[in-house]
Amino acid sequence: MGQRLHAIRRSDSGFTLTELLIVIVILGVLTGIVVFAVGAFTNRGEVSACRTAMKTTEVAIETYRANNGGAFPATIGALVPAYLRTSPNTPKYTITMDAAGVVTGTLTSALPAAAGGGATTTDCLLAQP
Repeated sequence: MGQRLHAIRRSDSGFTLTELLIVIVILGVLTGIVVFAVGAFTNRGEVSACRTAMKTTEVAIETYRANNGGAFPATIGALVPAYLRTSPNTPKYTITMDAAGVVTGTLTSALPAAAGGGATTTDCLLAQP
């Protein structure tokens, strides 16, 4: 009688392999969701930073024009350091100006090597934040 009760207790202790696999799968799914969400927030930050740099550059161009009889600067580099502290370009985005003074921003996103590598570009104003 005592041996039988001891055998029952021994078989009830611990987790089964199925239970452990289910927990591992659930943790994997939750990790995937978190990684995806963090990536989306990072993209929103890059889009906002690009739009902010565009607006700052537009204001600097208008200030330059007000101080120089309506003439446009030759390049965005001509605005540094008098009208902009630093160049608005970063590895994540590029701010450009055409001859009419129209400012555009382009986001650069590196693709993973598994997806073919390289980089894609998107207009800052068209990108979804």
